[in-house]
This record gives sequence, structure tokens and C-alpha cells, in this order.
Amino acid sequence: MNWTLLIFAGLLEVVGVIGIKRVSVRSNWINNLILICGFAASFLLLLKALETIPLSTAYAVWTGIGTVGATILGMLFFKESKNPLRLLCILGVIGCIIGLRLVK
Repeated sequence: MNWTLLIFAGLLEVVGVIGIKRVSVRSNWINNLILICGFAASFLLLLKALETIPLSTAYAVWTGIGTVGATILGMLFFKESKNPLRLLCILGVIGCIIGLRLVK
């Protein structure tokens, strides 16, 4: 169950990062709400997941999901580079996340 919470925490971190991007373009109450609520919910789920998942693993997985999610959304919606080497690096991060889950 806590791994599910950790995955959702990572996805909500991506929501917070989208909020940062939106606030950097135009600061209004909706964009600020996306930023604050995304990170607040992400931190709460991370906190709950840390009850049973080791800190080092949970933090690496949480930031990894956030990194991969933000990178993919940046490429899809914000015209960021789709360089094949960049895509290979994303696969590397995903591989490391899976590895941390499998290794006890």
C-alpha cells in the first residue's frame, strides 16, 4: 500500500512542478493553488509512505518519478528537447527506480 502512496506522491510532485512552470509564466490564484496543493499533497503522501519504506529509497523514487514526469511533460507540452540521449537518460532513471523497488 505504501508503495502506491509513494507513486502517487511522485505524480503529485509533477503537478507541483507544473504549478511552478505556470506561475513562472503567469502568477494568478489558480496557478498558485496548483503549485501549493500539488506539493502539499505530495509531501503528505510521501510522509505516510516513509512509515514503512526506507528514507533513502523513498526519496530517490519520489524524486525520480518527479524528474521523469516533469521531463516528459516538458517535452509534450512545453516544447523541450526530445533528443534521443535525453530519452535514454529517462529510461536510465526509470531503471534505477525499478531497481530500488526490487532490491531490499
